[in-house]
Amino acid sequence: MLKKRVAMQDVEAENRLFNHRAVFAMVFVVLMFAVIVVNMYHLQVTSYQAYQTRSEGNRIKVLPLAPNRGLITDRNGILLAENRPVFSLELVPEQISDMPTTLQELSALIEISEEQQTNFLKEVRQQRRFNSITLKEQLNDEEVARISVNLHRLPGVTVEARLSRYYPFGDLFTHALGYIGRINTNDLKQLEENEQLANYAASRDIGKIGLERYYETELHGIMGYQEVEVNNRGRLIRVLRSVPASSGKNIKLNIDVGLQLTAQQILLEKRGAIVAMDPRDGAILAFYSNPSYDPNLFVHGISSKNYNALLNSADRPLINRVTQGVYPPASTIKPHLALLGLETNTISANTRIWDPGFFQLPGVEHRYRDWKRWGHGWVDVYTAIVESCDTFFYDMGVKLGIDRVSDYMQKMGFGEKSGIDIHEESNTIMPSRGWKRARHNQPWYHGDTVAISIGQGYWTITPLQLLVSTAVLLNNGLQPTPHIVRELSNDLGTESIDTTPQEVMQVVNPRNWQVVRDAMQQTVTTQKGTAFNAFKGATYTSGGKTGTAQVVSIAQDAKYDANKLDERLRDNAMYIGYAPADAPTIVIAVTVENTGGGGSTAAPIARQMLDYYFSAEVNNNDE
Repeated sequence: MLKKRVAMQDVEAENRLFNHRAVFAMVFVVLMFAVIVVNMYHLQVTSYQAYQTRSEGNRIKVLPLAPNRGLITDRNGILLAENRPVFSLELVPEQISDMPTTLQELSALIEISEEQQTNFLKEVRQQRRFNSITLKEQLNDEEVARISVNLHRLPGVTVEARLSRYYPFGDLFTHALGYIGRINTNDLKQLEENEQLANYAASRDIGKIGLERYYETELHGIMGYQEVEVNNRGRLIRVLRSVPASSGKNIKLNIDVGLQLTAQQILLEKRGAIVAMDPRDGAILAFYSNPSYDPNLFVHGISSKNYNALLNSADRPLINRVTQGVYPPASTIKPHLALLGLETNTISANTRIWDPGFFQLPGVEHRYRDWKRWGHGWVDVYTAIVESCDTFFYDMGVKLGIDRVSDYMQKMGFGEKSGIDIHEESNTIMPSRGWKRARHNQPWYHGDTVAISIGQGYWTITPLQLLVSTAVLLNNGLQPTPHIVRELSNDLGTESIDTTPQEVMQVVNPRNWQVVRDAMQQTVTTQKGTAFNAFKGATYTSGGKTGTAQVVSIAQDAKYDANKLDERLRDNAMYIGYAPADAPTIVIAVTVENTGGGGSTAAPIARQMLDYYFSAEVNNNDE
């Protein structure tokens, strides 16, 4: 059997295969090299600027610098809100070899709660180890001293200082100044909506209420920054550039510390409000609500215990009674109604009615009583204001009708916010037919008008609103916008607040203004005037009107006896006044809750305030 022959090697075919493979490999290598070259060109040329910026970002960081908050002073330059250094205990974990031992040693020097240690250790786990982390804030002088003398044996431990808001007068100015607090989620949202978030990158606090909130933008200032070089772990190497922050504007108030202290000392344990203003330009001279509270409690975060005590207090210290306290105006609005009666010829300066001590609507048996049960006899508009005769105003109010009363009083500012430079201001009610239909789905009755005619019923006001409306009476129809702030200033200059009053109403007979003011002056100068005893012997001339606002209704034949009522159900005392009588430089409103008559309680308080204002010690009535 023949052997199978082996085929000869085909060298030519192998050469062709090899050449094909070599060409393919060469093409592949060239293509890959081309891809690399194109990519390098893209990185080095086309995208050079973008990648250089990213590289610098890894090397250079921008650190924000918080601005110093603007200061607040009274009209005489006395500091009311300042920035004080606050010391905090801080640790750098990277520099501490034995953290538990260090914490134990620090706890032996000063009091550090378990909660503070727990929060600190949680922060250590979340932060880079070379960052400084706060263990305890608000160290007192003794704590700072104890730690400072032991720093040599506590590596990684430091005592740091920063500026924090402080209110040296405590609860005296709380409802005017307000306070600052930590920035929360709602604040961040608001800042973002207002496109101000970037300016707060280094800030921890923001104005919460009062002037601190209203003038937040001006007080906060403009953030600065540092450009610093860091390594690949984020550690600071050196500062390349620094742009200092611009401090916030300083604010000077119209309020006088002495007048404010007088208000606080007078009210003591009473619940109420005292607000005084220059009627010529709306400058607020005193702004005090009692009881108050210490705003410093809120600056570093108030404890739940302290906050609940304020929130649940029956005296409601958190309420700003000057702008948020809502009360019936009572007889303090009788001068306003008298002007309306004169203007519409419903009455004249010589109109007289007989007051038997009550008023009755035609065909109705119910008697609306006067505060003087036996009546005032024959009464004209002067007597009605001086002696606060209810019957005269019952009769006039019904003749006027609610439509004219409501429309006219709205022009004087009732039912409207005053426009003062704080946000905390309540809505009040100047009732009308439409309001009652919308609110209670009921028609308006003549009996409703009777109650409105003496400032009771549905009509409500705030002390500030009553003050502004009284200024309209004194200014012949010009209404000032109340403002607590006098001026704002910084290194670039001073900005004063616009004080131009606006005309809100005109009268047919200018003499009517004087009729009302003469009656208010007689209220404090004639023996039968309801404020006569309070102002007897004053060294200045003044005018005013007392008011006693019922909190609960009394049966028709019953007699009011404060001793038989719960203290919180007793009448509110009210007073509006001004001085000097011929050219007023101050108008004042006093409201005291559940203390009885305006003439016996509120008017004497106003007298003490005015005595201080016109005293030789102050001598600011010539401004």
